[in-house]
Amino acid sequence: MMYLAYQTQADLMDPLRFGAHMARRMLSTPLMAAFSTPGTRHLAAAYEMVERAALSHGRPPFGIASTPVGNRELEVTEESVYRLPFGTLLHFKKDADVPQPRVLVVAPMSGHFATLLAGTVRTLLPDHDVYITDWHNARDVSLEHGPFAFDDYVEHVIKFLEWMGPGAHLVAVCQPCVQALVAAAVMAQEDNPAQPRSMTLMAGPIDCRINPTKVNQLAQSKPIEWFERNLISKVPMGFEGAGRRVYPGFVQLSAFVSMNLGRHMKAHFELYENLANGETEKAETAKAFYDEYFAVLDLAAEFYLETVQYVFQDYRLPKGELTYRGNPIDFGAIRRTALLTVEGERDDICSLGQTVAAQEICSRLRPHRKRHHMQPGVGHYGVFSGRKWAGQVYPLVRNHILASD
Repeated sequence: MMYLAYQTQADLMDPLRFGAHMARRMLSTPLMAAFSTPGTRHLAAAYEMVERAALSHGRPPFGIASTPVGNRELEVTEESVYRLPFGTLLHFKKDADVPQPRVLVVAPMSGHFATLLAGTVRTLLPDHDVYITDWHNARDVSLEHGPFAFDDYVEHVIKFLEWMGPGAHLVAVCQPCVQALVAAAVMAQEDNPAQPRSMTLMAGPIDCRINPTKVNQLAQSKPIEWFERNLISKVPMGFEGAGRRVYPGFVQLSAFVSMNLGRHMKAHFELYENLANGETEKAETAKAFYDEYFAVLDLAAEFYLETVQYVFQDYRLPKGELTYRGNPIDFGAIRRTALLTVEGERDDICSLGQTVAAQEICSRLRPHRKRHHMQPGVGHYGVFSGRKWAGQVYPLVRNHILASD
């Protein structure tokens, strides 16, 4: 009933938002603009805030039209090269003069689309041939395609690497650091020729026993049956995935927003003021961020529940109890894949120590093939986006990939 109630409320709000949209357009016509007053500008700003009061359930565009390579500006096109029911291997194609290291960016499946990493991709593109895991919204996947669980995520990563062929590199951000590490180990155990040459794990929950955050504490505070009973809902009629059990993206977004409610309220008040005062550039920056932030993706219930249980409650990976398709995983099999782990000093989602734990887990990887970096002064998102990512973290990632290529 939770999802049905949400969708009903969203549908009932559509006419109000459409009315606000039409009213704002009327106030922005040349004739009305000629008689603009502070009152009409505030009214137009209020209409736009009402118009924007909705979530999106479709993937936004990455918005990467070109990238500098050497002294040239190359056109970039998004190319879907390999499609599976729950995810697409997306290639950022460009016509570079020389071959570049092929990199698979493994995006989180945590309530947002892969476009959350658009800045990460934009930074990688000048020096790399970039692919990304473009996860599909579970509410748009028909029941005929079956479930999507923890092992299925790992299998997708393996299949994508196999499609790319030998010699690729792996960059995982946040939650999928666990699945990326599992994929690398499984491929190493099987001596898969497509096992990655290097692996970069950024701000990922490899061992959540270390310095537990509020996120970790919440996962530990309830049994897995509570999560299933209170957070899982069925997709209502009218969607391709009707009847599929999901962890709705709007529930995850609500949790994210509640963690920093004051900051988000302040940001929306400032957006209103910027719109009313005609500060277009500031307003567009805020709108671009929230257009992405409020684009939500539903997770298949199996994947969500198993991730909570395996990673955040049972700690199966660091305890050596994690399996893949029922078989034990030997992380000591990773010997050819160079490892870089990256953490943020102020990360309150995946705290210091949780990602670097991968260094000890990859016990047979020679010391010169392992490296760790702690980035001072950044929180979770600053590890893979923003100024310090581009200027301080990325050069280390680039050198790590180059040294392993």
